[in-house]
Amino acid sequence: MNQMKATMTQQERTPPPAHPLEMIPLFRRWPASMPRNLLYTLIWSSLMGVVLTAGVRLLTNDSVAFSARLWSMLLMSNLIGIMVHGGSLVASRLLNGWPRRARGLPRLLFSMGLMAASVLAGVGLGNMLLAGVSPFQLLSNRAVVLQCLVIAAFVALLMYMVRNATERRVARATEEARQREFLASSARMLAEARLKALQAQIEPHFLYNTLANVVSLIGPQPAQAQHMLERFIDYLRASLAASRSEEATLASEAKLIAAYLDVLAVRMGERLRYRIEVPDELSQFRIAPMLLQPVVENAIAHGLEPKVEGGEIVLSARVEGEQVALCISDTGVGLNEHAPRKPGGGVGLSNLRERLRSLYGSGAKVELLENQPCGMTVRLMLPLNVSPTSIPSVP
Repeated sequence: MNQMKATMTQQERTPPPAHPLEMIPLFRRWPASMPRNLLYTLIWSSLMGVVLTAGVRLLTNDSVAFSARLWSMLLMSNLIGIMVHGGSLVASRLLNGWPRRARGLPRLLFSMGLMAASVLAGVGLGNMLLAGVSPFQLLSNRAVVLQCLVIAAFVALLMYMVRNATERRVARATEEARQREFLASSARMLAEARLKALQAQIEPHFLYNTLANVVSLIGPQPAQAQHMLERFIDYLRASLAASRSEEATLASEAKLIAAYLDVLAVRMGERLRYRIEVPDELSQFRIAPMLLQPVVENAIAHGLEPKVEGGEIVLSARVEGEQVALCISDTGVGLNEHAPRKPGGGVGLSNLRERLRSLYGSGAKVELLENQPCGMTVRLMLPLNVSPTSIPSVP
């Protein structure tokens, strides 16, 4: 029900098209403005003049030369078009925009009245310019007046149908855009929810293991226990800040990962070594929070822990053209052991790709590379000048 109300509200707020030429995609490229609308009126009126000239030629035995008939039709149709255009602006000002908001029969009656007045005035003024006949002389000829009114009713009905069709197209386009935005937002929230669910599974194990290690170190190695507890507090502080933010900087993510790896280094000892190489010019590069840590967790769980002697993890960042390459490399056991996923073993690459797609659209990708002589590299390619929260991507 709420979604239906939102759709109705959106359609009610959708402005009507500024001109019937907007039915043609070419003419929708330029935003509405008074000069553009006036130019469109002249183009539309000229097209109507050509159509009317051709119709007169085909349906009657017109003895007037085609060029002369075309010139007179173009003059009168443009005079009528300018009067309709001006009359619409004046009526909109006087009636507080009612003509653009009107629907159904009131709109049709208003269009017919405006068109009838414009046709009579345009034909009269055209006759005066072409033949020097007084415009008021036209009103005394009932046959001509009736003919003008029939033409006015036909054109008004045509304009009414065109405008309604254009408004339906605009309403459909607006609704489709709203649906795309809704789907993109839903995909983003779904990806974030999956990440939160996975973190909720991972963090209790990390929390319990860390506290158990602190307790075991308090007696024999109190300095190590204090260091581990301090870095664990730093990790919790950074993790809490990241969970409450829609964006993070590369520097803040590196700080979070460093605290996380420092805690693990106390438990794993010399089996875990790490380096973080983030240049100063990329320290404020904005990324989605908690984007890199799951990759580091995977490298630990599936790369270094299964390896007896452990290994090294390197987080690096560099600019490559219009993208930023973020690499998490390890010297672990390699691809064969990377593929299986243990319970609580971090997010898989498919989830990471889905999250990047919801955040960056097609502007980001994930690459899995095998290191030599051992280990893996996960490389994230992110757009350099695009914020992850500014893209309404479509899944």
